[in-house]
Amino acid sequence: MIELSTPFADAARAGRRIGHRVEAHARLGSTNDRARDLLDNDDLEGVAVLAEEQITGRGRRGRTWSSPPGRNLTFSVAVRPRLAAADGWQLGLGVALACREACLPVADAGLKWPNDLVAADGRKLAGLLVETAIEGGRLATAIIGIGLNVNWRHAEMPAELAASATSLAELTGREVDRVAMLGRLLEALDAEVAAIEAGRSPLDRYRRACVTLGRVVVVESGAGPVEGRAVDLDATGSLVVEGGAGRIVLASGEVVHVRPVEDA
Repeated sequence: MIELSTPFADAARAGRRIGHRVEAHARLGSTNDRARDLLDNDDLEGVAVLAEEQITGRGRRGRTWSSPPGRNLTFSVAVRPRLAAADGWQLGLGVALACREACLPVADAGLKWPNDLVAADGRKLAGLLVETAIEGGRLATAIIGIGLNVNWRHAEMPAELAASATSLAELTGREVDRVAMLGRLLEALDAEVAAIEAGRSPLDRYRRACVTLGRVVVVESGAGPVEGRAVDLDATGSLVVEGGAGRIVLASGEVVHVRPVEDA
């Protein structure tokens, strides 16, 4: 891999655990795979691996993640969390909150359970993926992948995404500084992971930012679609849905349809 001479290096901060260095690539198979390789083979925790174009980038539920070069932020970091495996669910919530925190100076955004960042109208701004490995009841590694739509204009988006996606530039009407945005993201990620390791759960803050709660939803789960009103998140961040089948608690899944209760 050839590291670029790039302004993205300015987003790094020496002494910070997450984002002490930025490794940027014009083209890469998968930023998650590269971050994992750096951690496993060189013991380089917290390096932010960024790619302008990913060949085999992946999102949740086995999907691919596509992004045009020079428009967005697609990067990953690998860490060794100081966490029990039973507390690993908090990482996904913390990563989502960090992404929202970094975007707030530019545009308002909410969190769609379990880990999408969305605009006020529900269109997707960012997708997040956390891949973990467990050893002896502890989290051995966590690979955090983030894809944030920054300067991708609606007219450039493929038809299959245009109706459901947006970008910070679309919301603000102006280009957004990607280097500054990456710096804020890494700072927020570093703070969130440290807080979770110190025993400060992100659950209450996630609840307040979660736009899924109080809505009628359809959730695609491993057991099939679940429809009802999203009423809460339980003590482990699982979504609680009340519907015709009673109260169902979903530890994983994808909210594929959301509407206000009054439209039910």
